[in-house]
Amino acid sequence: MSGVGRLAREVRALQDALAAEHAATYGYGVAGAHLTGTARAAATADWTAHQVAADHLAELLHARGAVPGAAAVAYQLPHQVATAAQAKALAVTLEDQVTSAYLALVALPRESLRMLGAEQVQQAALRAAAWRGSTVAFPGLTLR
Repeated sequence: MSGVGRLAREVRALQDALAAEHAATYGYGVAGAHLTGTARAAATADWTAHQVAADHLAELLHARGAVPGAAAVAYQLPHQVATAAQAKALAVTLEDQVTSAYLALVALPRESLRMLGAEQVQQAALRAAAWRGSTVAFPGLTLR
């Protein structure tokens, strides 16, 4: 693959991961509004983790001469969120979507991006398992 093609593939994968992080940040804002106690504290910690990850992805995109995609004002949620159970289900979905987005980084030739993707897949899968109460065999692959 040419250097230009490789760079374009990296930028596309980084933009997709950034879009997933933006959606997760928005979704955790919604979920957190329906949670209390330790569940709300966990949602706040996860919300912060997604903001930090989005900032890092934006830096990586800038370093490649790309303009990071902006977060949308609002996102279509996969289901209604009016209860704590629905908020927890949303958190699982958000983490599964983030996991799926980072799998594209794992497939890139550049080692640093593969490692970033693997680390973020692991973190999102752990967050999803905490919300789900169990693990899945291949995190992120069920959405593809």
